[in-house]
Amino acid sequence: MAGLSSLGIGSGVLTSDLVDQLVAAERAPTDSRLANKTQQSEAMLSAYGKLRSAITELRLPMRQLSAADNLKAFSATSSNEDIGVSVDSTKASRGSYSLDVTSLASAQALASRDVFADRDTAPVGEGTLTLSVGDKAATITIDSSNNSLQGLANAINDAGAGVSAGVIDTGSGFQLVLSADETGTANAVSITANDSDDTDFDGAGLSRFAFNADMGAGAGFDETIAAADAVMKINGIEVTRSTNNFENVIDGLSFSIKDIGTSTVKVSQDLGAVTDRVQGFVDKFNALQSTIDSLAGFNSEAGVGSLLTGDSTVRALQGQLRQVLTGVVPGLENANVRSLADVGISTDPSTGALEFDREKFETELKNNPDDVTALFAEQGRATDGQVEFVRSGTNTQAGKYDINVTQVATQGKLVGGSGVADTVTIDDSNDEFTLEINRDISVNLKLAQGASVSREALVADIQAQLDSGINAGLSDSGEAVQVGLDSNNKLTFTSGKYGAESSVSVTSVESGTAFGLSVASGEDGQDIAGTIGGQVAKGDGQVLYLGADNGPASGLQVRVLGDQTGNRGSINFVQGIGKSTVDLVNSFVGAEGKLDTRTSSLNRELEKIQESQVKLDVRIESYRERLVKQFSSADSLISRLNNTRDYVTQQLDALAPQNFNKK
Repeated sequence: MAGLSSLGIGSGVLTSDLVDQLVAAERAPTDSRLANKTQQSEAMLSAYGKLRSAITELRLPMRQLSAADNLKAFSATSSNEDIGVSVDSTKASRGSYSLDVTSLASAQALASRDVFADRDTAPVGEGTLTLSVGDKAATITIDSSNNSLQGLANAINDAGAGVSAGVIDTGSGFQLVLSADETGTANAVSITANDSDDTDFDGAGLSRFAFNADMGAGAGFDETIAAADAVMKINGIEVTRSTNNFENVIDGLSFSIKDIGTSTVKVSQDLGAVTDRVQGFVDKFNALQSTIDSLAGFNSEAGVGSLLTGDSTVRALQGQLRQVLTGVVPGLENANVRSLADVGISTDPSTGALEFDREKFETELKNNPDDVTALFAEQGRATDGQVEFVRSGTNTQAGKYDINVTQVATQGKLVGGSGVADTVTIDDSNDEFTLEINRDISVNLKLAQGASVSREALVADIQAQLDSGINAGLSDSGEAVQVGLDSNNKLTFTSGKYGAESSVSVTSVESGTAFGLSVASGEDGQDIAGTIGGQVAKGDGQVLYLGADNGPASGLQVRVLGDQTGNRGSINFVQGIGKSTVDLVNSFVGAEGKLDTRTSSLNRELEKIQESQVKLDVRIESYRERLVKQFSSADSLISRLNNTRDYVTQQLDALAPQNFNKK
């Protein structure tokens, strides 16, 4: 390019400006073509982006409607504001309940009987105190470093035993006060003292702080507030809880109690909430239709189309949506509700938008709730009352499938080695044993010692401990164990879980054997086995299911209750509009969906345009260099010719006077 600055000196014609003009003329057609292609591809990408956004917006309301629970919304009201009620629509059902709260739950509060002259200097004694509250226990040590009323309170607070301590200045001295962190009788406080001089309960030292409910006058504390459970009658049935919250005492209902009193609680279906969800679907569909009109519409008067007019992807989307939303849902051909038109959702033929008659929808939802649910949500209708639809798979097709059971599900069970006597005595030699439930939950049982009790009372004591919160591992896992007596009066322990993972074992017994129990493993449960739609199914507890590639019923799961083998009727699987629409949306906007494929193609086209642009730059640069060389060569030649011309002219001019003189 160095020679470009001197280009044209020889000729005055072949200048750098002329090179630039020729290069620009060479570049312009290709530049214009690539720019147009880039603009077109980017506009298409933007249009598909808007379409993707509008389609995706439709997925959320349809996903909500594809869940049957969202079509069964319920609301609950209480006639007494001190008795609050909350509802879980997935579990609740219509009903009216009479509530009578007779007692509120309270946390136990204690005050030391001894009054101390000073909180920081008056000694309380040295040794240890063991505090037990519910399933928590902690031992604290009092020595010369904390031998004071305040030091004792601090040690209790740091122990994390489920009880809080403080010191109160009464005006005539200082008292230690305790309060359980949790309400309920199960969280009553018990304190055992161990003085350093080994003289427990002597009224001096730490023994002054010993306490339990049976000590009476010898206790070191006065009970200022008794531990109490909340008690409420629901339709005359008494229910007790350790807190003032009664959760799921009725399926789907929880109560929060602030005061004693009565209330009438009514649970009714919230038709408006369900209708609002359907309205959300209609609004999002109409927004999608508006987006499609703006991107792919055709102005017949002007004879002008839009960017995506005639686009195959848009046509496919509209056609498939129309098929899903206007047709009869397979499996509902003989139902009272078969299509969207039956529940007040129709299509405006001039715009393609949906129109929604809310009143008609609510009437159909009230009169035909199951059919309306099946219209939107997937549903399995079993002919056997003990067969329940659990879920479908991605590839499950609507249809009727027979259920056959070859092996019923069972629970893990352990039976004692020998029968229990009519009456038994529980003492420190036989009051403890340990169970292992479902292979991974260890349960330590400590029975109440006392006089002889009946074997039925023994069973009740064991069951109460298994059901209480003392064994956190069992209660936290949601598992359960049922205790009973067989025909030979042997103790039986049955896991609440079904299937191969269900088991009960005795892992330790305090004296080696007690009540016919010794270290032993019970009989494990077994999973259900059978077929669905003629295909061999797998079992998980009571759930019978098909994996992928098992025909039309692939992915279908059903729960089979009871102990009957053989034919268990059939299940009619209905895939509602909600699930079908979600699947359709995913086929367009999901990974490797139709829009993803189309946008990937456009992005590849843009990459090719960029590659063509680079090639153009290289070609034009080569063209420029070639022009410069050609112009430089021509300019040099012209320069030499000009020099020759000038020389000849000079020579002629020099000869001209001599020729004149000769004449």
